[in-house]
Amino acid sequence: MPETSPANPILHQHYLDLPEAMFAKQQPARSPAAEMLAINDRLLQTMGIDSTWFHSNDGLNMLSGNAGDYPVEPIAMAYSGHQFGHWSGTLGDGRAHMLGQITTPNGRSLDLQLKGSGRTQFSRGGDGRATLGSVIREYLVSEAMAGLGIATTGSIAMFTTGDRVFREQAFPGAVLLRSASSHLRVGSFQYAAANLEQQDVQALADFVIARYFPELTDSPDQYLALISAVTERQASLIAQWMLVGFIHGVMNTDNMSIVGETIDFGPCAFMDEFNPAKVFSSIDHNGRYAWNQQPTIGHWNLARFAETLLPLLHPDPEKAVSLAEERLNSFGSLFQQAFQSGMQRKFGLTRANADFVNHSLTLMSDSSLDFTVFFDQLTQVACGESDSLLLEMFDDLNKVKDWLQQWHALKSVNSVELESMRLANPAVIARNHRVEEAISSALDDHDFAPFQRLCRVLANPYEIDEADRDLQAPPLPEQRVTQTFCGT
Repeated sequence: MPETSPANPILHQHYLDLPEAMFAKQQPARSPAAEMLAINDRLLQTMGIDSTWFHSNDGLNMLSGNAGDYPVEPIAMAYSGHQFGHWSGTLGDGRAHMLGQITTPNGRSLDLQLKGSGRTQFSRGGDGRATLGSVIREYLVSEAMAGLGIATTGSIAMFTTGDRVFREQAFPGAVLLRSASSHLRVGSFQYAAANLEQQDVQALADFVIARYFPELTDSPDQYLALISAVTERQASLIAQWMLVGFIHGVMNTDNMSIVGETIDFGPCAFMDEFNPAKVFSSIDHNGRYAWNQQPTIGHWNLARFAETLLPLLHPDPEKAVSLAEERLNSFGSLFQQAFQSGMQRKFGLTRANADFVNHSLTLMSDSSLDFTVFFDQLTQVACGESDSLLLEMFDDLNKVKDWLQQWHALKSVNSVELESMRLANPAVIARNHRVEEAISSALDDHDFAPFQRLCRVLANPYEIDEADRDLQAPPLPEQRVTQTFCGT
């Protein structure tokens, strides 16, 4: 008997339950000569999903738009957003197609979305495609975030399309298949509030609560509770970014996930030398999304989210604003609690000490210390290595000796807390110059070995083999990456 083809695991499209204006039914564009470049078997195994279909010809044909009919109807999702503080009333998935959801063995529902898969009605004049370089960047950085234990969209597969994409010059076109708990954003609520009726905003909020926050269903003030839940997740997420030196780079409201996952990797980057005002994005001329501005912007974005729910909070507009502000005001303390407790672990302290942390960060900034190397070596000293490992990083030894003496007095000697310190301080990150090397190698030589090596190392960033030690090193002056780009 002939072998049966593996079954497509994408069996649901629950966004069809939203108001019809929140999406457009749209099939991905055909790819003339699709070639699968990577399938993330590790991620699929973590999900409990059989990878056989993704490796099959049927899987590639379906993902590349060459299969014809889809078991569930793909859609492009509508949303609005504030981009660098400026309002855009209609944005939406201009180069992405939501294929639907898979269900994991433990009952969890996960979105699968193609990115770079062709034009939609939200493309706004764009070609709907993505360059291979931008797809590799998102794949690697999302793998880095997952390895660090930070909530993120996941990269399941990437493939070339066989055509060329023009961004000042021609690049190979590529598509990313990514997963997420949800692709709804603050901008989704903004779209509903700006373009639809109050009943549609309520329907969207009810959908979000039922799908992603079911514990709020029986709350007497479930929409206020939703503001609190989203606020709590964002405060925690942004603190986790900052604790590993991550700069999202484009924290527009359309890039803020309602469920608190890192989404839409564009001009993102991990810092090398520590600079609180560090910006990488080539278009962030005023530092709006700098490392130290991310909590402020997160709070601002959440206020825009709360505005969309005001009519659901109370019939009196002033009372509704007051109720929303009360919930939003928790952001600062939630963020500080998450950030300071994270810094307590990073420094290996017996208890949180904001004054010591702030003094230490100033010292690091003044000395232009590499963020990741400093904390990795601090961890080694805490575990018994010589102080010289740290001292040789500084130019002003008198200043650092006083600080080091203070740290020794404050640090824990408890083995459990030292283990926690190790797990707070990765040995390796997705350094910008290494990501660029992987991209250049793929584009120039069709060599994916650097990409595959980074994927392997970033899956467990707290341990590193001797053969991979070079990936820990900061860039040489000629390797420094000073700007990153959206790649759209």
